[in-house]
Amino acid sequence: MNNKKSEPQDMAASSRNRTVSECSYNSDDISGFTGKRQRTTSQTFMVASGLTAASPPKFVSLEEIMQAANGMKDMNLVHQIVVDDNFRLEKAEPEPNTVQRVIKDTMTKAFWDVLKEQLAEDPPNYNQAMKLLEEIKHNLFDLLLPQHTKIKQQISEVLDIDLIRQQAEKGILDFNYYAQYVISIMAKMCAQVRDEKINELKQTTDVIEVYKGILETLELMQLDMANFTLQIIRPDIIKNSVELEREKFASYLAIQPDGLQHTRKWLLNHTALNEPVPTNVEYEKFIRSCTKKVFTRACIDLIDWDRTQPYPETFILDEERLYDLQVRTFRLITAATILLVTLSNAGPDLQTIGTFKQSLKDHIMILIQNIKNNEDLDDVLPNIAEQVVNDVKEAQAKYDLQGLVPSNETSFKDIVIDSGKDDHKVRTIVKQRIKDFFLDIIESATAAPQKVPSGLTAFQRELTEIAGQFLRIVSHNSTVFSIYYSDIIAAALPKP
Repeated sequence: MNNKKSEPQDMAASSRNRTVSECSYNSDDISGFTGKRQRTTSQTFMVASGLTAASPPKFVSLEEIMQAANGMKDMNLVHQIVVDDNFRLEKAEPEPNTVQRVIKDTMTKAFWDVLKEQLAEDPPNYNQAMKLLEEIKHNLFDLLLPQHTKIKQQISEVLDIDLIRQQAEKGILDFNYYAQYVISIMAKMCAQVRDEKINELKQTTDVIEVYKGILETLELMQLDMANFTLQIIRPDIIKNSVELEREKFASYLAIQPDGLQHTRKWLLNHTALNEPVPTNVEYEKFIRSCTKKVFTRACIDLIDWDRTQPYPETFILDEERLYDLQVRTFRLITAATILLVTLSNAGPDLQTIGTFKQSLKDHIMILIQNIKNNEDLDDVLPNIAEQVVNDVKEAQAKYDLQGLVPSNETSFKDIVIDSGKDDHKVRTIVKQRIKDFFLDIIESATAAPQKVPSGLTAFQRELTEIAGQFLRIVSHNSTVFSIYYSDIIAAALPKP
């Protein structure tokens, strides 16, 4: 199916050996932080402010709570722009088969039906058409920059609503003329990606369809403009995002009895008693070192998170992104395991054929593209096993190799199906290698490339894509919330 690809080169000469000792902590000390918060509908809440239980209680109003909630929404938008290189504003559409969708479709249809009926009257009725032209005029103005004074003046002169209304009253209005004028202006203003749609509108003869297309295209052009502007100001957003997120998160913490309980539990699960606490002189440096070690190891949990448990509060804005990376990692582990198991049982001759490995990998990835967990995997494993055996037999026939006998086919399928078990030896090794690779990436203090784990070179692209997105989330989170992590670790460690 695919041309032979050269094996990917190591991302570095060799992987880093890690000899990092754990930080001191008694895990029994976390008792008391795992209770669930109680909610109330009262307009005032008595809560403890700050991070320590000794802080005095205070009252907060419902207004303050709503302000904090709105602040978190603002922070969420900024956060998405920072951590997602591909972030784009998109047209908001109601979900299919919902009341909102039905209402929207009904109102839209009614608008165009009225316009069609009015234009078909004798003489034509242009009341709806006037409203439409006014809306189009405003939409064109919205796309213009302040310095576009000449084109704005031209549009005002041509789309003079009072003049157009007079033409309608005299029965000399050419509605199609204004449509073509608007299209000509859009052609000058639109991004290249909209050229095809503009050309399509020029060829459309039905006036209702033309104006429908104009409004739809103007809406897309406004999105294009918004996304272009977003890309221009993105560096400034990133520059100021850390302070903004800290400020908004502090407002959130101010109204929570213990706004970091899950974060504390998550972090302190990754400490141990095997390192002496230094003297006062070295203590701050020791805390920073411990915080980094604990944080990086705790982050690996996020790629294999138990979804029945709440995420750390500091990662709550990334919950869906982390779940997406978790699912993609699960698929990667599954595909790599099946590929390795197949190659180890298909014979040494097939193991050296790059096109066979690439074709097999592609087929496996297609079959697992919708799985999210072990239950999904169990459902598709029989089909995967069937596909694997077919690929092996076809390759053996193609390269004139000894084929599988029927009894071996059944055994081969069983081997592939067994690879889906959580405790399968190869699966366990692949999973650990991927986790170690992610740990190397986020622990590295430099931009130096890392070596692709042994046995995973065929999945270098998928592996590095996941690692890159994971690193972006983790790095930004560390920058924003490091002060909280440091306080949590410092409070748990013995004092010098």
